[in-house]
Amino acid sequence: MHKKLFFVTIFLFTLMLPANAVLQEDSLRNSLQVLRHELIEQHLEQTKQLNNSRYVTEKVTNQLKEIGEKSAQVSLMLYSQKTDNIFDLTYACQQATELWRDFQTQTRPFHDLITESNEEIARYDSLVNVLSTMYTFGLTPEMKTNRNVCLTLAVSIRRMLKERSDSYQEYIQFYRYSQHQLQALDAYAQKRYDEIQSGIFTNAGNNYYRILKTFGFQISQMKTLLSEKYSPNSLIVSQWDVKWIITLFTMIILYGLIAILINYLSIRFLVTRVMKTNRFEQKSQAFLAKRTCIIMLASVVTFSIILVVIRLFSPSNFVHMACSLLLEYTWMLSVIFASLLLRVEGSQTHNAYRIYYPLIMIGFFVITFRIVMLPSSVITLLFTPLLLIDTLWQARMIYKYHKLVPRYDLNFAYISQFVFIFSLISAWIGYTMLAVQVIIWWSMQLACILTIAFFKDYLNQYREKHPIKKLSPYKVWFLRFIDIVLIPTALVISFIIAIYWATDVFNLSGLTWNLFRTNFIDSDKIQISVYSIAIVTILWFIFNYLNLTIRDAIKLYLKRNDPSTAEARATMYINVLQVIVWGSWLLITLGLFKVSSTWLVVVTGGLSTGIGFAMKDILENIYYGISLMAGRIKIGDYIICDGIRGKVSSINYTSTVIDALDGSTIAFQNSQLFTKNYKNMTKNDGYEVGVIEVGVAYGTNVKEVRELLIDAIAKLGITNENKDIIVRLKSFDDSCITLKILVWLNVLTQTNDISVVMECIYDTLNNNGIEIPFPQREITIKHQQEN
Repeated sequence: MHKKLFFVTIFLFTLMLPANAVLQEDSLRNSLQVLRHELIEQHLEQTKQLNNSRYVTEKVTNQLKEIGEKSAQVSLMLYSQKTDNIFDLTYACQQATELWRDFQTQTRPFHDLITESNEEIARYDSLVNVLSTMYTFGLTPEMKTNRNVCLTLAVSIRRMLKERSDSYQEYIQFYRYSQHQLQALDAYAQKRYDEIQSGIFTNAGNNYYRILKTFGFQISQMKTLLSEKYSPNSLIVSQWDVKWIITLFTMIILYGLIAILINYLSIRFLVTRVMKTNRFEQKSQAFLAKRTCIIMLASVVTFSIILVVIRLFSPSNFVHMACSLLLEYTWMLSVIFASLLLRVEGSQTHNAYRIYYPLIMIGFFVITFRIVMLPSSVITLLFTPLLLIDTLWQARMIYKYHKLVPRYDLNFAYISQFVFIFSLISAWIGYTMLAVQVIIWWSMQLACILTIAFFKDYLNQYREKHPIKKLSPYKVWFLRFIDIVLIPTALVISFIIAIYWATDVFNLSGLTWNLFRTNFIDSDKIQISVYSIAIVTILWFIFNYLNLTIRDAIKLYLKRNDPSTAEARATMYINVLQVIVWGSWLLITLGLFKVSSTWLVVVTGGLSTGIGFAMKDILENIYYGISLMAGRIKIGDYIICDGIRGKVSSINYTSTVIDALDGSTIAFQNSQLFTKNYKNMTKNDGYEVGVIEVGVAYGTNVKEVRELLIDAIAKLGITNENKDIIVRLKSFDDSCITLKILVWLNVLTQTNDISVVMECIYDTLNNNGIEIPFPQREITIKHQQEN
């Protein structure tokens, strides 16, 4: 009905679109000609639209009358509900609020149409006034003719617009009447919603001990309520009569048995026979171990499909509501069974199923209470004993199977036990509806978690079959997107959805959504709501994914272009990337929380002095770190700092890590590298000079020694070919002539190479009979005889 009204109003709105405007021409003569042409076209178009609009106006009138009838129907339903019939009352309140919301949305084009019509009439009034008072002196006959024609057309178009506007008066009356009635209905519904919310969370009823003291009276009152509400009435026909309830549950039992029978016969005999063939010999044992559970899952899925078909073809609002609730319940069953089948081994499957039975049972009772719209006093009387039985049952399942089920499912069982105990205490002290709400929330939350766990387990199995090293980067990034974005986001959303669905059982979903959007911290400086926190958390997952993925893309690109410098260059790019990514996330977060820029400036200004002194060294290191990453040092360089020689393994904003030659890892603050004047040994050609001193005896031919040593060292092939080996006389010492040998060695192997050179010098001198003198001292011992 509302959709029809929407499209009809849109059609009327298009009829009121203004004509093409006359722009400034080079003369009044041309302007009058253009205006005459456009007014002729507009007049013809308005004539056609006026003829067509008569048929449309009848439809709009009928649609507005239907809105009035729907409003009256919902009003009667809402105002006639008793407070004790909480499910009936919340259903009626939901219908009232939805009707008001739909009315506002669907009639917005009609409101704009009325406004547009008034604006068009005012525009043509001005045009008629200008044309009628136009000074005609000096106008040519042609211009006077155009002016008269334009005036006649403008008056005619204005008259048609006025007629159409007058025809809208009837619509306006219906619109204002419906608006006033629905607005009052919505205000009443919101008031009752507040009372219901207060009754669930703040106002406790009689505790169950008092109910037990008057148990006989409570039973009598329950019988009276059930008789009044569920006695069949043959005098009237209602979609909410007890006959529909009986019919629905009969259909549920019948179609449930049909679903179980079909799947039992097909899986128990046909599928089992196929699985026992040689083709599926390896999988047959696992199938037989889980066959009963597979039958249960298939039966639930089949029953869900049947419910969908019934909901599509049934004209009853009651059947639509009941099927929707049952579909939510069967969805919970499906994800529990499917998750267990995928995660749990065959020997543990049956025990894992049993540990969820108490939650499944209490969930079915809650859904049943909602479908039949049981009075709240009856729920108060029945729900507490059911919770007690369920709590004891769950405790027995945990005690009996805690060593026979996976730890993952056992943790859920413990949480369910805690929820049952909390709900039992709440119901016992008088908060029965809160207990119902908590049970529904945990059922939906568990269903959401197990749905996510199902896809997570499937993803893990895919990774086991397809190692990441064998996948292309694009597949790795896609799997990462699922793992660190979609799954965590689904967990965050599941919390909101579970509460939303739980309150939807009481038809309080609209109120809950408003609660999520309400700022629990609300000031002119900062505003935070549950919704904004969820958005910020989801954005963190997204930006974290962008950070990791772009980092991998940078490394991949640099390795393809220049593998030798890829690691060093990637460090600087990645650090800049992190600043951009997380800075963007922080700015968006501040915007979502509506943090006042003035307040932020004041706070940061007050802290700047203290933070500045406290962060002096940190900021200094960051500055030097950026300077180092700009090219002074890169990863893989060999440097010497404070007498420590090593290879640079990483550079960040505050420190540089060196893998020393002795195997240790040392972190230098970036400022230390500058204050201690580090040496970069690989910045130029990658060679450094090694100085070796050796002594030869006096009388040795120095030139001969020089030639021998240069030839021998050059044959080693470990020196820089572009630089000569130099042998110079250094000094005349007491027992020898000291020679200094200068060789250029690779910095990467300098420590080992200098030992090789020294060994070569010793062998060369020794093989050629050249003595390497060493200090000798004669000691004479005089023996003095005793007297």
